[in-house]
Amino acid sequence: MKDFNIQNIMETIEMIKVHHLDIRTVTLALSLRDCASEDIKTVGRKVYDKILKHAGKLSQYAQELENEFSIPIINKRIAVTPISLIAESCTNPDYVYLAQVLDKAAEEIGIDFIGGYSALVEKGCTNGDKKFIESIPEALATTKRVCSSLNLATSKAGINMVGVLKTANVIKKAAELTKDADGLGAAKFVCFCNSVTDNPFMAGAYCGINEPEAALNVGVSGPGVVRWAIENMSKTADLGEVANTIKKTAFKITTTGELIGRRLAKRLDVPFGVIDLSLAPTPAEGDSVAGIFEAMGLEAAGAHGTTAALAMLNDAVKKGGIMASSYVGGLSGAFIPVSEDAGMIKAARQGVLTIDKLEAMTSVCSVGLDMIAIPGNTPVETIAGIIADEMAIGMINKKTTAVRIIPVPGKTVGEEAEFGGLLGTAPIMPVNKLDSSVFVNRLGRIPAPLHSLNN
Repeated sequence: MKDFNIQNIMETIEMIKVHHLDIRTVTLALSLRDCASEDIKTVGRKVYDKILKHAGKLSQYAQELENEFSIPIINKRIAVTPISLIAESCTNPDYVYLAQVLDKAAEEIGIDFIGGYSALVEKGCTNGDKKFIESIPEALATTKRVCSSLNLATSKAGINMVGVLKTANVIKKAAELTKDADGLGAAKFVCFCNSVTDNPFMAGAYCGINEPEAALNVGVSGPGVVRWAIENMSKTADLGEVANTIKKTAFKITTTGELIGRRLAKRLDVPFGVIDLSLAPTPAEGDSVAGIFEAMGLEAAGAHGTTAALAMLNDAVKKGGIMASSYVGGLSGAFIPVSEDAGMIKAARQGVLTIDKLEAMTSVCSVGLDMIAIPGNTPVETIAGIIADEMAIGMINKKTTAVRIIPVPGKTVGEEAEFGGLLGTAPIMPVNKLDSSVFVNRLGRIPAPLHSLNN
C-alpha cells in the first residue's frame, strides 16, 4: 500500500460523488474529406458509413470506462469536417439532407450530439456557403442531435459583417421554427471569432481541415471541485494563494481527463487529440462557475470584481492544467453559459447579471456570450450588433469569442425559457433598445487590426 496515497484517493472520491467532478465530453473528431462527391446521395451514404465505422463503439467503450473507473462521462459526441466543404461540389446540393444523415447516424450509435454542420466565412461566402447558411434553421429544426456553427471573424481577416447580419437572421429563424421548444434550434447554433479546430464542446465543435483522419478529444469539468477547494481555504488567504489552490485543483482535474481520454483513444484505435481544460458548469446546485466567484468573496456573479475574478480563474486553470498534460487544446478556461449555471441563473433572475456585464467578462474567459435568452421580438439588427461587438472583442484580443443567443418566441423579460438537460433554464434578459440598424446594414468587412500584420 505504500504506493497509494489514501488521502488523495478519498479526495478524488469526494470530488466525484459530492462536488460533480466528471468528464463532460469525449468527442471523436472525424474527417469527412474523403466523402465528397458530385452526387449528394453518394455523399450521404459515405458520411453515414464512415461515422458508423469509426464511432460505432464510442458509446460502448465510454460506458465501459465509466464503469471501470467510476468517473461519470456525461456526453459522447462526434465532430466532423465542416459540411459546407463536403457538399459544395455536389451538382444537387441538399444540405438539410446531410444534416438528417448526421442525425440518423448519431442516433444509431447512441451519440448525444454531432457537430460540424458548419462553415468558415470570416472573409466572405462562396456560392455554396450562401446556400449552406440558408439551410441552417431548417436543419436545426428537423434534427435532434445536430449542432451548427459559423466562424465570422478572425484576428487576421477582420469581421465579415455580411455574415454577421446573415447569422442574426439564421438565429431568429431557427428560434421561430422551434418556437414550441422555446427556440431550442437557436441553442444548438453558435457563431465564432477565431474558432478552434479541436474544440470538443458543443455547439461549436468541428473537425478542422488540418486535423488527422480521426482523434479523440476530451473536455473535463469541475467547477464544483474548484469552489470546494476555495471554500476550504482560510478566509484571510490572499488572492495569490487562491490562484495557487485553483492551479493545484485544475492539475488534479486534468489528470483524470487525460487518463480516460488516452484509455478511450486506445480502445477506439485512434490518436489521443487534446484535453480541453474548460470549467463547464451545469444547472445542478454546487456545479457553478458563479459559485466560484462567491467562494472568492463576491456576493454574486455580476458584482464589481467579477471580471477580475474570472480572469484569475481562467489563468489559474490554464496554468494548472498545462502541467498535467502535454496536449492541452480546444478552448481551455472557464465557460459562462447563463442557462447552464445555477448561480448565473439566480443572478440573472435578480437582475444583477446583465448582458453588458457578460460582454465585459467575455474579454477574459474561454468563449463568449453563451446560452443567453432574450425577448423573441428583439430586432435582427440588434442581434447583429450584439454579435459584432463580441466578434470585435475576439479580433482585437486575438482570442476565441462566440455568441449563442436565443430570441425566445412569444416571451419577454420576466419570463423564462426551459431547454432541459444540460441546457438548463434561461431567464429572459433585457437588451439595449437603441437602434443598430444603420450600422449593421453598412455590411462590408471590418478590417483586421494593425497587430495582424506580424509576418
